Amino acid sequence: MSVIIVSLVSVIGIFSLSLKEEIVKKYIGLFISLAVGALLGDAFIHLIPEAFRNSPDSTMVSLLIVSGILVFFIIEKFLHWHHHEDDTEKKHIYPVGKLLLFTDSFHNLIDGIIIGVSFLISVPIGIATTLAVVLHEIPQEIGDFAVLIHSGYNKKKALWLNFISALTAIIGVSIALIFGKIAETFTLWILPIAAGGFIYIAVADLIPELQKTKELKYSALQLAAVIVGILAMVSLLLFE
Repeated sequence: MSVIIVSLVSVIGIFSLSLKEEIVKKYIGLFISLAVGALLGDAFIHLIPEAFRNSPDSTMVSLLIVSGILVFFIIEKFLHWHHHEDDTEKKHIYPVGKLLLFTDSFHNLIDGIIIGVSFLISVPIGIATTLAVVLHEIPQEIGDFAVLIHSGYNKKKALWLNFISALTAIIGVSIALIFGKIAETFTLWILPIAAGGFIYIAVADLIPELQKTKELKYSALQLAAVIVGILAMVSLLLFE
């Protein structure tokens, strides 16, 4: 039930279905800015410290983070080649959207494992972990939805794909319940790789998009949105 609740948070983007397309496009830059803050905040404030805290080998964690960045660089290269071959299509879906869905699926898988392992320890710890994950997902899901729209998906498809990506949490909790302690070891390896993926998407794909805005007022609003995304992740430390 906890994992299903967490998965349903992904449909928070449904509020934008009622907005006109012109309004969504007008403010998409601010939502992308929020995504940058949430992705960087999640990686540096939550995922990376957690990986270092639970691993006896800090060098290995660092290498896995760098590996994550390189892996997602290679994946995006592949998606760009595929995108180039499909240039005859009328509707383009830019690679960053597919890359985000891939990374988010990994992240949600980890969330499911963490929730499952927490409940194996005790019900109160499981509930507290679920609350932390839900609060952590809300700002990120809003940003993710904006990035999918920016990538070329229509609103309904973006919402549906985001929800499908969230369902990998159910696979994660199943792994935790079946394999127990082994699942924790698996998480230690995947956590820094997912962090590297988030860093790559934020720095290589999203920040360059924000740099296209030259207007001072809008640039200031984008910076403010990035800071809000980071602060949202910082505030979650209160629930740990």
